Amino acid sequence: MSKSAFSRRGVLKSGALAGTGLALPTIFTASSAAAFTNNPTGSSVTLGFNVPQTGPYADEGADELRAYQLAVEHLNGGGDGGMMNTFSSKELQGNGILGKEVKFVTGDTQTKSDAARASAKSMIEKDGAVMITGGSSSGVAIAVQGLCQEAGVIFMAGLTHSNDTTGKDKKANGFRHFFNGYMSGAALAPVLKNLYGTDRNAYHLTADYTWGWTQEESIAAATEALGWNTVEKVRTPLAATDFSSYIAPVLNSGADVLVLNHYGGNMVNSLTNAVQFGLREKVVNGKNFEIVVPLYSRLMAKGAGANVKGIHGSTNWHWSLQDEGSQAFVRSFGTKYGFPPSQAAHTVYCQTLLYADAVQRAGSFNPCAVVEALEDYEFDGLGNGKTLYRGEDHQCFKDVLVVRGKENPTSEFDLLEVVEVTPAAQVTYPADHPMFAGGALGSCNSGA
Repeated sequence: MSKSAFSRRGVLKSGALAGTGLALPTIFTASSAAAFTNNPTGSSVTLGFNVPQTGPYADEGADELRAYQLAVEHLNGGGDGGMMNTFSSKELQGNGILGKEVKFVTGDTQTKSDAARASAKSMIEKDGAVMITGGSSSGVAIAVQGLCQEAGVIFMAGLTHSNDTTGKDKKANGFRHFFNGYMSGAALAPVLKNLYGTDRNAYHLTADYTWGWTQEESIAAATEALGWNTVEKVRTPLAATDFSSYIAPVLNSGADVLVLNHYGGNMVNSLTNAVQFGLREKVVNGKNFEIVVPLYSRLMAKGAGANVKGIHGSTNWHWSLQDEGSQAFVRSFGTKYGFPPSQAAHTVYCQTLLYADAVQRAGSFNPCAVVEALEDYEFDGLGNGKTLYRGEDHQCFKDVLVVRGKENPTSEFDLLEVVEVTPAAQVTYPADHPMFAGGALGSCNSGA
């Protein structure tokens, strides 16, 4: 159903369904003119938190779940309110969402698309979730985003970095606060040029799924534009734990840079193997051999230990940022859990608040009203500076951080340092950029 069938408040216009022949989905059978999937008619509203509790991204999922629980606490008036106090919008008052108490259910994506869809489907059909959020894999995010589009609920993507999430696989019911592979390339390339020059030979090891493919494409394009030569691109299974057989050929390839397009446990293991093979001590083509990890996180740095020292990459957010919003979140999270939050935690906390705020501003849980409230929405106070949720593709545009592993960390959490804050303008691209081509945003689906 097109968004034009709805008024500003998301109420179905008279006669909008006339003659369409559309049948109501089995998950919602009400006949009200204002009907939509899982309309919360009682005193509470249920959100679905779908995170990897097992699999290679389980550490990220655990931190996401902590942040979701904190967000619910704040929305319901508990704790210190966190970033609700710094958010440029002042719609959230700590009395739930539209006066309804926020409740939640959880699912385990297992870092597998089929499992993620099954758990999301259960939360929608059995638990009445009106919004689904979470994930630490782009394959999962794309699968669940598609399901939410079909079911008529909003999907607030968690940690998903593939260009495809808001590119060829974008959906009207889906929104992404996280950055993407193109943005990592745009932020990293100038820094790599200054550090390592323009005459380099790069070897890519890449997780063999949508995120890895688009990150590899983005980083290769950005570095080749500097003059770098891409020697080889090798795909590795997401389930791999030992990368020795993939590291060995790098030694005889003529490459003097290894780009690890890996995330989570994959990156921890591949970087460890690369260090064990002595790559960081090698001199190739008269240059010190370098390793680049385009997508970084504090949790990965902790897992890899001393191996991350001096290695550069990009990240969506970092707990050391000094803006008011970031520090408010770090303070709340640290008080509750005893350690600083990861970028995964920050992303999903923001997504929960942004959804709640959109409902408040729209005055309705109707997904088409929420879509309208989020499209081309500009806000501040949630970290990363001023941010835009672009209406054309539902991608957030904000500053991107370039980081490196600290040489002398002061604690187990002080492992990365920000070396460059790349302004949003430098990582912004047109919605029809070739890397994001194919597919159409389509129209919102309310499930009615």
